[in-house]
Amino acid sequence: MGVEPRLLPWLDTVESRGTMHRTYVVTGSASGIGRATVELLRRQGAKVIGVDLRSADVAADLSTPQGRADAVDGILIEAGRRLDAVIANAGLSVPSARTVAVNYFGAVELLEALRPALAAGRHPRAVVTSSMATLMPVHDDLVEACLAGDEDAALGIARGLEAGEAQGAIYPSSKRALSRWVRRQAPTQRWAGCGIPLNAVAPGIVDTPMVADLFATPESAAAVDEMVPMPLGGHMAAEDAARLLVWMASEENTHVCGQTIYVDGGSDAVLRGDDVWSWHDPVSTAG
Repeated sequence: MGVEPRLLPWLDTVESRGTMHRTYVVTGSASGIGRATVELLRRQGAKVIGVDLRSADVAADLSTPQGRADAVDGILIEAGRRLDAVIANAGLSVPSARTVAVNYFGAVELLEALRPALAAGRHPRAVVTSSMATLMPVHDDLVEACLAGDEDAALGIARGLEAGEAQGAIYPSSKRALSRWVRRQAPTQRWAGCGIPLNAVAPGIVDTPMVADLFATPESAAAVDEMVPMPLGGHMAAEDAARLLVWMASEENTHVCGQTIYVDGGSDAVLRGDDVWSWHDPVSTAG
């Protein structure tokens, strides 16, 4: 059934009502999920400040403290010190210490620094891009160093893992720490108490340049699909993750707080099964 032409303006308004007249920051805006998110927001009428190493409104390197400070300064100049939403999407997947610097500290420090500008915004929202890799094995000491805010220690641990068999734990550890930070901080006075929903979106395998090497051969592709089963729809386009990020950052999202929402074609359900609750049930003594 087609849509009557007279309804199209109304549908356009419904699509964009959560973004028009709002100012968004999107990091990692030059490619992949970030670029798809920027394009979607701009189509809906939002003002978007893109942040990336290049080809962005604010050029900055989120792997260093100085680069993060430069990013914040540039964003506040562009935004006029009031923001409605921040989508901290920038990330790396290579097994190196720089991945930890960008994925965890780049996201957390940026959000913390921009929180006052968000608190001054209209229906402020904050979202980070995590990953279904949070479900994979991690390096506990690396996760804890991130959560302690000790970047020197975290990067030192990651460097020690780079050349060894455990290098594959670097990326999942950075994303596990990020999702835990979101869950820890979201219900506090500084975020929820200021009316700022803070959440994470965790995509499965997204067809972006960042994962191209994983599918270089049929054998490597099969190994990835076995590790990350996606029974619903298979691999995702960047736009699929962008749609959820945009909704989470919109004013329609009023009560989602501290969640990591898996948009993964069913990976979470396959890997963790049907019961992620009973771990907290009291042990029965009947018998």
